This record gives sequence, structure tokens and C-alpha cells, in this order.
Amino acid sequence: MTEPAWLTVLTTTDSEEKAHLLAQGAVEARLAACAQISAPVTSVYRWKNAIETTEEWQVLFKTRADRYDELEAHLVEAHDYETPEIIATPVVRGSARYLAWVTAETASAAAL
Repeated sequence: MTEPAWLTVLTTTDSEEKAHLLAQGAVEARLAACAQISAPVTSVYRWKNAIETTEEWQVLFKTRADRYDELEAHLVEAHDYETPEIIATPVVRGSARYLAWVTAETASAAAL
């Protein structure tokens, strides 16, 4: 089985403003072609031996698989969570025109 060429990458944060900053930074750095911010979701999780319930914003990035390591490093650096959620899901199919756009918009600065 071949590796996917594109990914969607999900993270969460605790404010709309922080979600916008994460999205803007990744797109400006060409690490993602776009980022979609979802309205607040309620997250329930175990953290440091306690059950937490918080309101978070999800950010879904569209990128090339070969840009994942750079995107992850960017999110870890830009994020204020001790252990941010960063989950990549392969894109197994998609519109050829859309995926070509994602490819073009995530070209490294050296390739431009």
C-alpha cells in the first residue's frame, strides 16, 4: 500500500483567537493550504489524574503528507498546550483540482 499524498491534520485549542492564530500561521508558512475552524466543541478527557471538561475550537488543516513533520513542529511551537492534540488522517480520495490546489499552496519556499 502506498503512503497517502495528502493529509488532514486536526488540533484543538481553548479559544477562538488561538484557533485563528494557529490557522493563520500554518497557512502563511505554506504548511497548510487552508485551515477550517469549527465552532466550540465540548471536550471531556483525563488529564493529570482528573476528568476535565472544557470548551475547545477544532482546527482542521489540509496539507501534503511530505509537509506533515514541518506542520507538526510548527503547531507544537505555536501551541500553548503542554500536550496538544495533533492527529493526521490520510486523504485517500479527493477532487483532482482541489488536491492539485493543496499541492500548489503547500509548496516549500525553495520550490517557488
